[in-house]
This record gives sequence, structure tokens and C-alpha cells, in this order.
Amino acid sequence: MAVTIIPVKTRKELKQFIRFNYELYKDNPYSVPDLYEDMLNTLEHKRNAAFEFCEAEYFLAIRDGKIVGRVAAIINKRANKKWNIKAVRFGWIDFIDDEDVSKALLDTVEQWGRERGMSEIQGPLGFTDLDPEGMLVDGFDRISTMATIYNYPYYPRHIEKLGYEKDTDWIEFLFKVPDAVPEKFERIASMVEKRFGLKSAKFKSNRELERRYGKEIFELINKSYAPLYGFSPLNDRQIEQYIKMYLPLVDRRMIALITDKNDKLVGVGITIASLAEALQKAKGKLFPFGWVHIVKALFVKRPTRLDFLIVAIDPEYQGKGVNAIIINEILPNYIKMGFKDIESNPELESNEKVQAQWEFFEKEQHKRRRAYKKSIKD
Repeated sequence: MAVTIIPVKTRKELKQFIRFNYELYKDNPYSVPDLYEDMLNTLEHKRNAAFEFCEAEYFLAIRDGKIVGRVAAIINKRANKKWNIKAVRFGWIDFIDDEDVSKALLDTVEQWGRERGMSEIQGPLGFTDLDPEGMLVDGFDRISTMATIYNYPYYPRHIEKLGYEKDTDWIEFLFKVPDAVPEKFERIASMVEKRFGLKSAKFKSNRELERRYGKEIFELINKSYAPLYGFSPLNDRQIEQYIKMYLPLVDRRMIALITDKNDKLVGVGITIASLAEALQKAKGKLFPFGWVHIVKALFVKRPTRLDFLIVAIDPEYQGKGVNAIIINEILPNYIKMGFKDIESNPELESNEKVQAQWEFFEKEQHKRRRAYKKSIKD
């Protein structure tokens, strides 16, 4: 049967778009489903502040009356202007192992981009850097995280057969939590604090964290992530959304805020107990009982693995050891709380400054993901 591509026009079709991923991976032990409500917040125009500078359309692949694939076509106008490119992004792509399906999906995004004056295609990418990005090309036998994409091994084969080439790679590490903070690490952190007049900011509640530092955290992310691949700065409305999304979940023992002598935020590290297994048990649903698994993982029976969600350092202080202060601040708490492993989540393979912060840890590079590109000029 021929493959038909239809644009998502109704809320019912958007729900089908989201749920296709759940169906395709329901028996996969490594895939971690997104929460359905989070996906609606991201994909619905009225909910996602990124639509103030993005254009997007979603497509479903249908064969014999059944959904066999999905893809999002996105133009981030702010990123295109910043990087002086005319790129359409493909994201949230899933498909059965059939080359006719993957070709039909990507042909559709390419044509959609050409019709809007784009000359190249990149992906998988979301609206912003805080959306999952990159196609898994190594590490298919490792459990995913809530912040990353999992895909079957046949995905990159399909993509590369269609003429797509590597644009950039992200690598991911798994670290062992040591039994004690390495003495050398403590010494470096102390030296950096004294040299630059830095200190760890304290806060008594998540509400205080949001009120005093919420906006400043994401403004620092804008500043520190500016040179990174495909980045476009978050606007005020996005910042408010991310404050509400991330900060209420944070355990205060698992976040470090570093300020200078004027109390200006110059470094932040946000970590969280791994929600991978909890999200698998919830099957993408908060209700009626999915929330129980998430609450247990966060506050009752924590897993032994944690995720590094965000590390941001003011460019003025990058390469000067602020990362050591961040880790030195929260590593003793990891040890007390019984964590055994740390997931780094994706780091650009070219970002040597970030990778250098892990030099004192026993580590394994266990995953790699890739953004592809292709010219779509007529």
C-alpha cells in the first residue's frame, strides 16, 4: 500500500501524533516516554511561547488506514537569523522500519521548508536547545533519560540512505559517584572560590529559589549557551514556562548556585533523581496513577542514578574552575543520599570545557547522538 502524508489539523490528530511514539516503543525496555501533558505544552501553539519566533507543522504517515510514522517541521526564525542560515528543522520523528515511510516523511519536511524559502534541513531538533535533540547512533542497549530521545538502530540507516550527513554529535557519559569527594577536587574548588571571590548561594525553599534566582538562572543559560550549536535565546515567556516546569521538581540538595562578590549568578548546576524507570511505569500518563511513580522517585524511594539536567557558567568564568565549585557543592549530598551513578546527558563532542569537569570521575562514554543536515535547494 502507498504511504499517505497528512498534516495534523485537529486536536484528535495531535493526540495521535503524540501517542504514536508510545505505541511504537511500548515493548522497548530502553525507551523513556515523554509525559503526555508535557508534549501538549510543547506542541500546541497556544501553550508554547516558542511560537512567538517559530513556525511549525506536524505530519502523520498513513498506510492502509494505520499510522506508521510522524514528524514535525519547524522553522526557528531567531536561530536562523543568529546563525545566518535558512534551515528547516525536522523533529519528533518516528517511523516503522520501512524506507518508503521515512522517505515520505522527510520529503514532506523538505518540501515544506522549500516552500518557505529554506535551503537546508537539520535535525532531529526541537524548537529550542531545551527540547530533546539529536538521533541516537550509539548506545541502543542503554536506558534513555527524560531529557533525551531514544530511537531504534534502523533510524540512522534510513536517514543516511536519504543523503543526510553528520552536522554535529553529542556524547553522553555515565559516571560513578565516588565514596568520598576527591581531595584534589576540594582543593581546586577552594582555590577558585578564593581567587575570584565566589561563593555558593543558599536558599531555604523551592519558592525562594524561584523568586530569587528563577529568571537569573535562565538568563545565565541564554548567556552561556549562546555559542552552542543551533541555540536561540529564550524569551521572557519561555523563561517563565521553564521556571514552572523545572524548579518545583528540584531537590535543594541537588542544585548548586554560584555567585560572585556582588551576588551575581555566575554558575548553576541542576540535577535530579533519574525519572527514567518512573516514566516507563507511568507510560506517559500523569493520571490517574502515573504521578505516584514520579513522586516516589523524587521524594520517597529514590533510584540510585541521577541526571545532570543543566550546567551553565558565565562566559567570563568558563575554563576557570567554576564547574569544580558546583560539583564540590553537591557531590557530598549525592554520597549521603545513596546515589551510585550520574548521567551527564548530551554534551557537544566539541565542548572540551564541559567534558574537562569530569576528569576526576570514573566514567564511560555510553551514548552518542547526531544532528544531520542536507541541502534542499531547488
